[in-house]
Amino acid sequence: MQKLLENVYCFSNLLVGRVYAIKDADGWTIIDAGLKLAVPRILAQLKRAGYAATDVKRILITHAHPDHVGGLPDLRSVTGAAVICSAFERPYVEGKKPVVQPNRNDVPPLARMMLSSKPTAMKGTPVARVLKEGDTLPEVLGGLQAVATPGHSPGHMSFWHPTLKVLFIGDVVMRILAPGLRLPFAGFTTDMKQNKRSVQHIAALEPELLLFGHGVPMHDAAPKLKAFASKL
Repeated sequence: MQKLLENVYCFSNLLVGRVYAIKDADGWTIIDAGLKLAVPRILAQLKRAGYAATDVKRILITHAHPDHVGGLPDLRSVTGAAVICSAFERPYVEGKKPVVQPNRNDVPPLARMMLSSKPTAMKGTPVARVLKEGDTLPEVLGGLQAVATPGHSPGHMSFWHPTLKVLFIGDVVMRILAPGLRLPFAGFTTDMKQNKRSVQHIAALEPELLLFGHGVPMHDAAPKLKAFASKL
């Protein structure tokens, strides 16, 4: 695991996407679960740090896309952790609804190639708690806040610590394929206009450390994020 801040870590070598870990007084909180193949790597890195799978107490989910919840059933099974997400995202995490895709007519021709011919539901995982905008998890870093950031998915949620100025943003913005920031891929984003509004929302928070679902962490992020948001 790579240490990013005191008690905040990122798992290494998961191949696709990023999974974060927060060390709390009662154990660990993990943000997102990655693909199914990521789970053994997550558990191995916890073990090397001296912790058991059952030391994971909570798994926070930004959104129910396969690269963020594909490993959730296995991770929850071995840890027994409470799964937490937004109310909007709950039926997708629990496998009761198929993953939402954008309207084919709303995405560029190239992006249409990313769309599945038949949307399918993920293997479901029970959700223990749902969050809405402004809810606080006092047991996580002393007060991690839920920030509603819909667009990439209907109930996408980010997680914000106002004192540490650190923001876990899932896929609201990415930092891949270019040195700067970019919007998420249109073929996987249900409502790009709404996602752009979510970018404005998180830019107003002025985060100093931006932690992406895809891309290396960004320090001194506030002016860069504001500049990006101003161009949308």
